[in-house]
Amino acid sequence: MAITEDEARKVAHLARIAVNDADLPALAQELNGILHFMEQLNEVDVDGVEPMTGVEPMRLKRREDVVTDGEMQDLILKNAPDAREGFFAVPKVVE
Repeated sequence: MAITEDEARKVAHLARIAVNDADLPALAQELNGILHFMEQLNEVDVDGVEPMTGVEPMRLKRREDVVTDGEMQDLILKNAPDAREGFFAVPKVVE
């Protein structure tokens, strides 16, 4: 699969990249190089290879899932423009 200069122009337009007509052959060649490399990657045998998110095997730190009230109601409500009876007070929007 080869990218033509017209296709390179269209890709540049879609990517919102200003490319002079004189630079289109070089852009088409670069895009063709990228596609060729992707074709090479498709030839790699990856059967039995586990998907990974990084090169280091890591486990996320886990914590017990416990529901709490946060124990900072006063600190949070202190930032509210209007708080009443331990809740945020907001203007009525539906009648």
